[in-house]
Amino acid sequence: MSLPETKTVSRAEFEAMVGSEIGVSDWMTITQDQIDTFADCTHDHQFIHVDPEAAAKTPFGSTIAHGFLTLSLLSAMVYQMPSIEGVVMGVNYGMNKMRFVSPVKVGARVRGRFVLGKVDEIRPGEIQTTLNVTIEIEGQDKPALVAEWLGRRYFKE
Repeated sequence: MSLPETKTVSRAEFEAMVGSEIGVSDWMTITQDQIDTFADCTHDHQFIHVDPEAAAKTPFGSTIAHGFLTLSLLSAMVYQMPSIEGVVMGVNYGMNKMRFVSPVKVGARVRGRFVLGKVDEIRPGEIQTTLNVTIEIEGQDKPALVAEWLGRRYFKE
């Protein structure tokens, strides 16, 4: 997947976005190949994820993506959000209040919606961001996931 070019904003412009939606990612289709590869990486081969025949007999009617696969897609989706001028590195710091609200069936399309909740200065040259994130499932009212995602951003000295 090729990602679109993101907008670069100053730190002041970014901090002025607190409380606002900073963007929505493109839709991504969840494939069985992705699910199988994730199962291989994590050693989680529960039938609901990797056995289409057995999964068809469950209330879901098909295989579903691992919740942690859905969560991990945030890393790709966030690259479509504005970047901050002068940042040399960003790292995941953790999650607050993360919930898997709805299963994501194979073939479904998902996208991320990002609201900038907070920006805190940790020390000169380092900030912590709190993004209120939702992974939406196309055609469904309930999202796949909601969370507060903490990140650290490091600036040039």
